[in-house]
Amino acid sequence: MTRQSRTSPAASEQSLHQAYDTALLDLDGVVYAGGEAIAHAVESLAAARADGMHLAYVTNNALRTPDAVAEHLGELGIPTEAAEVITSAQAVARLIAEQVEPESKVLVIGGEGLRVALRERGLVPVDSAEEAGLAAVVQGYGGPELPWGRFAEASYAINRGVPWYVSNTDLTIPGARGIGPGNGAAVEVVRIATGAEPQVAGKPLPPMHRETVLRTGAERPLVVGDRLDTDIEGAFNGEVDSLLVLTGVTDAEQLVRAEPRHRPTYVDRDLRGLLTGQPEVEPVAEGFHCGGWTAVALNRGVLELRGDGGDPVDGLRALCAAAWTAAGDGVCTLDAAKALARLGL
Repeated sequence: MTRQSRTSPAASEQSLHQAYDTALLDLDGVVYAGGEAIAHAVESLAAARADGMHLAYVTNNALRTPDAVAEHLGELGIPTEAAEVITSAQAVARLIAEQVEPESKVLVIGGEGLRVALRERGLVPVDSAEEAGLAAVVQGYGGPELPWGRFAEASYAINRGVPWYVSNTDLTIPGARGIGPGNGAAVEVVRIATGAEPQVAGKPLPPMHRETVLRTGAERPLVVGDRLDTDIEGAFNGEVDSLLVLTGVTDAEQLVRAEPRHRPTYVDRDLRGLLTGQPEVEPVAEGFHCGGWTAVALNRGVLELRGDGGDPVDGLRALCAAAWTAAGDGVCTLDAAKALARLGL
């Protein structure tokens, strides 16, 4: 299915872990939330790996090092090598290294993941805007305890003309207690104080896709994520297929209203979707049919869901087809509230 023609979730006769050689998995909201494994993630990933699928973990969270992420995944029961973890810290470090001299000093606003990634590229992380010869400022997620003064430090340097780089601009991040502010929210603080615009490396932008390809060598990758504006848009920009799982940020209503660059190839409830095929969404006279559901776009501006039910995700797939077809290259404005309420997703 091409980028231009995605007006319906795609079908796959093969299970996805057999149709693709590598799963490029987001972490927060897909594999774990708040440090704890999401239901069905551990056993699903183990089964996919055992059957030959390569797993790579691609995260916009720049806080932790690949070693720390791999250790955490191992503690959750997902054996992982550090080389299988790709972070936005690595992507932004490469971006900076391509634009400054070797051994340049870089002011770090964030955590250890940024520092390790900068050193890997031959750069020198520093903590003060007063460092002589400062070549860049880099900002990444530093966790909920990052002191407010760090944003001021970045602002001092940026206001003097030092180039500003950002690992990612995710406004939110899922945690054990719910959705909290992400690095993008912190970036807005510095933007307000400086009026500057950073260079951004993370999903959905090309530097992150390039970093992932360079480190994994995937030939038939499948992006797996929970966010439309990072994971799915990143797959769209990279012209690769994607699976959206409903275990993180994106809910059913946001998916139905997705614009073309935010429409995934496949949608499923959780990572068990890697181990199955994907049902066909069939156009029928009155709308679109999937499983026991038929979704219809009515003339009075309403999306209606008919049928005797079955898997609610099938109903969501049918609703997506009806909504995306009606919206074309725009955003669906049809009222889907009653139809979505029937699904309980």
